[in-house]
Amino acid sequence: MSHSSIAEAVKVLEELLVGLDEAYWESATIENKDFFYDIISAIHGELSELAKLSVQDHHLDYEPITIEFRTARIKLGKLRKMLDDYVLRSRTASRLEALIGETVFLSSR
Repeated sequence: MSHSSIAEAVKVLEELLVGLDEAYWESATIENKDFFYDIISAIHGELSELAKLSVQDHHLDYEPITIEFRTARIKLGKLRKMLDDYVLRSRTASRLEALIGETVFLSSR
C-alpha cells in the first residue's frame, strides 16, 4: 500500500479549498454557507499545521494532523453523497466530486 506524501497532500488540500470556496459563494442559503465554511476552516487549519513542517519533510507520508480536519472528513463524505443538494452549478459539483474523491483517497492510503 503506497502512502501520499505531505507535498501531495498540500496540493490536494489547496485545490479542494478553491473548489469549496467556489461552492461557498454559489450557495443560496446561509445553512449551506455555514456547512462549507466549517469544512474550509478545518482545511485551513490543516494546511497551517503542514506549513510549519520543513520542506525537507515534504517527502514523508501524510497523516491528518488536526482534529478539526479529521472531523471535517466526515462532512466531506456527507457532501459527496448530497452534492446535488448543496452545489447548484454542475461544473462546481463535478469539480468538487473529483476533489473530494482525491481527498478521501489521500486520507485512506
